[in-house]
Amino acid sequence: MLNNKQIKDLFGILTETIKDPETELQFSNNYTLTVAVILSAQAKDVMVNIATEPLFKIVDTPEKMLLLGEEKLIEYIKIIGLYKNKAKNIMLMSQQLIDKHNSIIPDNFEDLIQLAGVGRKTANVILNVAFKQDTMAVDTHVFRVSRRMGLSAGKDVLQVEKDLLEKIPNPYRNSAHHLLILHGRYTCKAKGFDCTTCLVNKICERNF
Repeated sequence: MLNNKQIKDLFGILTETIKDPETELQFSNNYTLTVAVILSAQAKDVMVNIATEPLFKIVDTPEKMLLLGEEKLIEYIKIIGLYKNKAKNIMLMSQQLIDKHNSIIPDNFEDLIQLAGVGRKTANVILNVAFKQDTMAVDTHVFRVSRRMGLSAGKDVLQVEKDLLEKIPNPYRNSAHHLLILHGRYTCKAKGFDCTTCLVNKICERNF
């Protein structure tokens, strides 16, 4: 595993390399962010953005989503995997927001994970992006890259999340999961990655 100095150096390099460490999902407010993150589960951000670009022009509140209706929502999102189940969850989530939260996205983990379609990863993304909290959303990219580079030896996403929150120093913690996602998406890919072109290859545990 990487030591504290190596981790600090690694994130220093990633910060210099990745100039805009933020989500690639398109959204206009906290509600549309939540919808987009729900849709992004097991789907590529680019496909979610294609689907939501016209959708978010007419729907940006829970009330408007309920007025649109599940069947019409499906027409917008049917290019995304698991779209039927996601449509049901988005409708239920929208009703929950109206009934329990005055149509406002909660700013705490406990309330978020009670919403339909919102699991641990989704809640952590919302807290980080919408409320600037130091959370760690562990998706497939973060899980793979963290274990490959020596940031965590966790066997599951919860352990990797805990390891990263404990090990990553404060200056980088808020942007860390975006840095790891983007590094995994474009450089440290699941397949076809080339360590010789990676700027953190001398720190990465894979190359020890």
